Amino acid sequence: MKVPKAGALVAVIGLALTASGCGESDSGPKGNLSIGIKFDQPGVGLRDQSGTFSGFDVDVSTYIAKELGYKPEQIEFKKVDSSDRELLLQYNEVKFVAASYSINDKRKEKVDFAGPYFLAHQDLLVRADETAITKAEDLNNKKLCSVTGSTSAQNVKDKLAPKASLLELDGYSECVIALQDGLVDALTTDNSILAGYAAQKGNAGKFKLVGLSLSNENYGIGVKKGDKELQGKINAALKKMVQDGSWEAAVKKNFGPANYRNEPAPQITTGS
Repeated sequence: MKVPKAGALVAVIGLALTASGCGESDSGPKGNLSIGIKFDQPGVGLRDQSGTFSGFDVDVSTYIAKELGYKPEQIEFKKVDSSDRELLLQYNEVKFVAASYSINDKRKEKVDFAGPYFLAHQDLLVRADETAITKAEDLNNKKLCSVTGSTSAQNVKDKLAPKASLLELDGYSECVIALQDGLVDALTTDNSILAGYAAQKGNAGKFKLVGLSLSNENYGIGVKKGDKELQGKINAALKKMVQDGSWEAAVKKNFGPANYRNEPAPQITTGS
């Protein structure tokens, strides 16, 4: 075995030290932070045609990333669908998910949650001149739209308005168009999502939320099962976001144009 010369040895040690410092530096973590969000929910998580991201979940994610030490240019938003949020976390495709992700016991079997950071309610979106629909039961003998497989629509049809005619489309955007064109009388899902559509440019004055609370949806930040350290850091970031006023500012910016009456920031109950 040859013993390396002094100069070579110094170089080897230097390389080793450089490699060992690749994870963190004084300026923050190196590499990108992958975050799962929705790409098709105005006001919540939206990627427009220019590639720009906007929405409440985007603002919350950006704030969390900053508290974790990441700069805006290090954030990589990845599209998630409701059906694959757990898989993306399990296979390390994203570090966390902020995508109108309601906390429930079934999901907690597969992932851990930070938060909650927002309390939404199932509501109805109707045309601005609609006066006959003031409660869910008024949907009997009327046409209700939601996305295919929606638990929100099934909740209304099964429990509240069994005589409602249900139209299921591929996305909420299609339902909004159907509502605008008079093909349906109402659209149902979380009020945060409905408010986002009502506040979207081009929709101002066309729609209104009925103002119901047909269910409680506590949105949480999904992290990989067992990652208690990240869960704790995100909880700390969420608390700070509320305390410094950034949370309230994000709500008003994303939902304000729809005259959305949001709930106060919920108490964080995860990770304790």
